[in-house]
Amino acid sequence: MTAQTANQERLLQVILSPVVSEKSTYVADKNEQVIFRVAKDASKPEIKAAVELLFKVQVESVQVSNVKGKKKRFGAHLGRRRHWKKAYICLKPGQEINFAAGEA
Repeated sequence: MTAQTANQERLLQVILSPVVSEKSTYVADKNEQVIFRVAKDASKPEIKAAVELLFKVQVESVQVSNVKGKKKRFGAHLGRRRHWKKAYICLKPGQEINFAAGEA
């Protein structure tokens, strides 16, 4: 396995899922940003490269936020959900990611 293919495999594992919520929809419309759930150890350059590779768009900037897991009760036991990381991706003007492209 060459360094090129190993790097490409890593980029495919960086983006976990889009964040679909009321806030993310508002941010997408107002600031022309897209929000993704990303790997905890992902860096900004990795996230930028992964989005450009997967969606064939040009990324202007990346902002990252660490989200703390919520505390939850399981009967008498106190538990906690996992911490996770999200990335706000600002696309260059004229660029767009369409998630509904596969639907008819």
